[in-house]
Amino acid sequence: MKLNINQSRKLWWAISAVAIVAGLVAMLISWQQIGAPLRPSLDFIGGTRLQLERDCRQPNNCAQPINITAVREVLAAQGLANSSIQILGQEQQGISIRTSTLDVEQRTQLQDALSQRIGTFDPQSTQIDTVGPTIGRQLLTSGLLALIVSFVGIIIYISLRFQLDFAVFAIVALLHDVLTAVGVFSVLGLVWGVEVDSLFIVALLTITGFSVNDTVVIYDRIREILKINPNRPISEIVDDAVNQTLTRSINTTLTTLLALVAIFLFGGETLKLFALALIIGFICGAYSSIFIASTLLTWWRERNGQRFATQGIEVIDSPSEET
Repeated sequence: MKLNINQSRKLWWAISAVAIVAGLVAMLISWQQIGAPLRPSLDFIGGTRLQLERDCRQPNNCAQPINITAVREVLAAQGLANSSIQILGQEQQGISIRTSTLDVEQRTQLQDALSQRIGTFDPQSTQIDTVGPTIGRQLLTSGLLALIVSFVGIIIYISLRFQLDFAVFAIVALLHDVLTAVGVFSVLGLVWGVEVDSLFIVALLTITGFSVNDTVVIYDRIREILKINPNRPISEIVDDAVNQTLTRSINTTLTTLLALVAIFLFGGETLKLFALALIIGFICGAYSSIFIASTLLTWWRERNGQRFATQGIEVIDSPSEET
């Protein structure tokens, strides 16, 4: 069965537009609420994060889930009312608190107050991280710079290997993938308080690499067919190129997703959100390579009189249009 992607390209564009607009709306709401499009973790804004877990070996210590209201009351009494709180674990016996930078004495006082109110914590499961605001800003700046440099490098590479319009639409597809992933995490931040850390920047860079690789495979096949059949309509050439590479694209994405799903389910809390970002980005990358980058190239060349020509802007008229 042949997939005629250009015949329904407005549908593919509409699906992408809805996803991106929803993400942008979520980012706008997040900006109004917390002053950032995503909920930043300790890595970016600095401060202290405490991850505490009840000691369930003690009798009746874990009889009830942790009451988040009680945690908020303890933090307010300590002058830390603006802290971020997250209940951890399926049985809700752990908490993660992100707050302003605390010294050793302040952390000890906070842990003692929480222990008295909600139960004794297991010292072996206690995790305390402190990051200065300067380091957080440096991490954010470095991550954004890395994304910009990668985009510029991709433009140069594809422009040299193919043509400028190929490069432009490859970048459009990458922006589609990045905006979709960021939008999903903005929604997750609003609904479940999900935070993004430095691993999220790494995930975005990985997504761009995966997506552009998929796009280059399709573009390379388009170029090969153009050389063999330069007078065929560009829409037919693109459809053929996509269909010839479709099995490869799907298989590559599925095999990668199998590993990522395993990491998401069994990789622990540290890697769970990283794997989720990659899952979202890789699905979007496969979608954009097939349905966005290729159809936009077709639309652009048809719009600029290159319905049949392989290079330049010369139009090859059909016999019926000759005067």
